[in-house]
Amino acid sequence: MAKIVFMGTPEFAVPTLKSLIEHHEVIGVVTQPDRPAGRGSDIKISPVKQLALSAHIPVFQPEKLRRKEAIEALKQWQPDVYVVAAFGQILPQAVLDIPEFGSINVHGSLLPRWRGAAPIQAAIRAGDAETGITIMKMDAGLDTGAMLTKRAIPILPADTGQSLHDKMAFLGAVLLIDTLPGYLDGSIQPQIQDDALATFAPQIVKDEGNLDWSQSALVIERLVRAFTPWPGTYTFWNGKQLKIHAGTILLGSAAPGVVGVHEGQIAIGTGENLFVPLEVQLEGKKRVSIADFVRGYGDFVGAKLQNTVV
Repeated sequence: MAKIVFMGTPEFAVPTLKSLIEHHEVIGVVTQPDRPAGRGSDIKISPVKQLALSAHIPVFQPEKLRRKEAIEALKQWQPDVYVVAAFGQILPQAVLDIPEFGSINVHGSLLPRWRGAAPIQAAIRAGDAETGITIMKMDAGLDTGAMLTKRAIPILPADTGQSLHDKMAFLGAVLLIDTLPGYLDGSIQPQIQDDALATFAPQIVKDEGNLDWSQSALVIERLVRAFTPWPGTYTFWNGKQLKIHAGTILLGSAAPGVVGVHEGQIAIGTGENLFVPLEVQLEGKKRVSIADFVRGYGDFVGAKLQNTVV
């Protein structure tokens, strides 16, 4: 049985590690260092570390994998293969070269489409009809390695970043377990990616959730879904941030950012058609339906929403 070292950090990686523990020999886990989180800045350990500790698997948390001491520590495990899923650091060539069978990655897109840190959100924002998982053999580039297997799933109209993440995490675990034996015995051969078809999904920054009402309602609706739950989407009203948690599209027209009533619904003008917010949250308040919000703030209808505090 192959000796596997797993590298991963967030919830997305947990189903894959759990499946590896059930079906293979996991001799070590590498995850990001513990970080302060939340309002109290309490130290939080990663979901992958929690699972590894519960399974009594040794855990290594290097600040930087490229450092000599980290590379030497990894060599001590003498793994046959690395399995990587949302680890959070790029593996340098010196690390990739350690295992006999190299390193394979569970990537959340149908490569070469959406290489990078945020492929799930990118697929929703682009209006892709489907996405999926690619199991790839890693090289020193950013998701440029040769592909082993792929499996697609549809993106449903109601899918959010969270719902698609959860489906993809499960799919990645299943596909990895289906792929690993064939990769190790040589019956699955890597296939080179076509770089000409590559698209990129860079890491998301919080400011990207600041809605621009001059964009179309379609763009805004996709952004709201893609950025649920993080970083979320928002606008500004009466000098306060107003989060938009869910919404839909309505045919019609109004000046961008202006709130009105159209066909009995609260709707916001955009660059093309109308956006109907369904759930909102004013700064310092609870998340509520748009109907409840308007009952509490009657002057919301007719207001002009901003993308900065005024």
